[in-house]
Amino acid sequence: MTRAPHQILIIEDEPVIREVLRVLLVREAYRVIEAPTAARAQIEARNHKPDLLIVDLGLPDGDGLDLIRRIRAWSSIPIVVLSARTLEEQKIAALDAGADDFVTKPFSAPELLARVRAGLRRGARAPSGDAPLGFGAVQVDLAVRRTHGAHAEIHLTPVEYRVLESLARRGGMVVPQRVLLREVWGPDRGQDTRGLRVFISSLRAKIEPDPRRPRYLVTETGIGYRLCPDDAADAATAGPSLER
Repeated sequence: MTRAPHQILIIEDEPVIREVLRVLLVREAYRVIEAPTAARAQIEARNHKPDLLIVDLGLPDGDGLDLIRRIRAWSSIPIVVLSARTLEEQKIAALDAGADDFVTKPFSAPELLARVRAGLRRGARAPSGDAPLGFGAVQVDLAVRRTHGAHAEIHLTPVEYRVLESLARRGGMVVPQRVLLREVWGPDRGQDTRGLRVFISSLRAKIEPDPRRPRYLVTETGIGYRLCPDDAADAATAGPSLER
């Protein structure tokens, strides 16, 4: 039995950008729904139950952040923000509102598609069990907490496993620093970003081929981190931008 293609709702008021996104997604065999306003987006989201939303924040009838919050009140559908807002606090506000990822305009088509694929994987992932994660020659089995390199077992600490688990649950999505701190260490350590960087550096030394140029454990400057195992590492690589 052939599975139906994923359905994606584009929420964008600029017709030219909507057309670029529609052509890009249809070319990848996705089904596309479009909404030029926040009000229309809510109707389409409830009626069609799409697999993922691409949301512009500057909508004519309201801020996209409010739309994300309203959708989050009834759905856990993956949400990728596509916006011209570039300040770190604006990206953090989108993630706090409930977005899973943030792509800045002008955007790279390969990067956007990679983020879409990562969001769809997150949405499809069963809540139980974790498949082993591949980082080149390193394999991490979170279920049994064992890590193997090319020639020998690699020792990860319990805290390092908890960091990986928190990142892996988001399926390639960006995870804010304070979310990692809260989930791994508890609410009392929510400001200890320096300590988090130490553990990230330690993890990179164990799983990255070149820790100075991380491919799998990627920093989103000023926001947090994303985990890109072998089947998602292309999300960390940007192609040429679409100047729209």
